[in-house]
Amino acid sequence: MRKHTVSTAVTLGATVLLGVGGLGTASAAPGAPASPAVTDPAHRQPGQSVLVDCSMKSQVRPDTFVLACGDGNSRLVSLHWTKWTGRAATARGVNAVNDCKPYCAAGTFRSYPVVVRLEGPQPWKKDPQLRQFTRLSLVFPGARPQGYQRVVTYQLGDSAIVAPQRAG
Repeated sequence: MRKHTVSTAVTLGATVLLGVGGLGTASAAPGAPASPAVTDPAHRQPGQSVLVDCSMKSQVRPDTFVLACGDGNSRLVSLHWTKWTGRAATARGVNAVNDCKPYCAAGTFRSYPVVVRLEGPQPWKKDPQLRQFTRLSLVFPGARPQGYQRVVTYQLGDSAIVAPQRAG
């Protein structure tokens, strides 16, 4: 009986964490189908702009993206891309952030609707035929994690997040 209860709790927790994609996922172009994520490097075209993940893999329109590579305590989930060009990309989704209370291993992931913006493509050192987005901005239209500004911008390096940029 206890085993079933734990299994149900884990399933419900995963469903809540992954199933909150309905929050803030309206497309900027109603009726326009979202392009699927492209993760196969063979489908990359020279000059294409990509998002580099924690594993140094190039991503195009990913469904998820880890912001905190070291511990996974902040990630983007349920991403629905409304724009992906050589110069910029925009998505709606959810920022799942561990509140780390009372400490991170025992913390709870909280979900916040977010608009994601990618900008500043530059040649990627690992594959100069591709252009890597160098800035990722999160715009929180409503609730946001404690200590976050309404807009948070990160500088992206060759291995995902380098550091948040300071405002002003």
